[in-house]
Amino acid sequence: MRAVIFVAVLAVVGAGEARAQDAAAGEKVFAVCKACHQIGETAKNAVGPVLNGVIGRKAGSVAGYTYSAANKDSGITWDEATFREYIKDPKAKVPGTKMIYAGLKDEQKTNDLVAFLKQFDTDGKKK
Repeated sequence: MRAVIFVAVLAVVGAGEARAQDAAAGEKVFAVCKACHQIGETAKNAVGPVLNGVIGRKAGSVAGYTYSAANKDSGITWDEATFREYIKDPKAKVPGTKMIYAGLKDEQKTNDLVAFLKQFDTDGKKK
């Protein structure tokens, strides 16, 4: 009986670790985002705005990027929960957004992407 309980506890602990945020895995998820967004010290606005310091930033506030009125007027400040909702289905969260991404439905990939993005401050330096 003890062996069964021990194995069950290990399975639960292992499952919890599998759900942890992994910035290195998030960098791989970000490869899709690179089609429109840049991040890091040399990042520039492209099809989408720079994502340096995105967690904690007010939506529609990157200088030099032309946002949709929907995004600019959304009143959103990107915290983790709001970003997760948005990245899952951008057009549902901000109807009228210019972002043409269908959405990231995989929770683990979202966790990893958030971990990757959180590494960068507003200047694009890793924290």
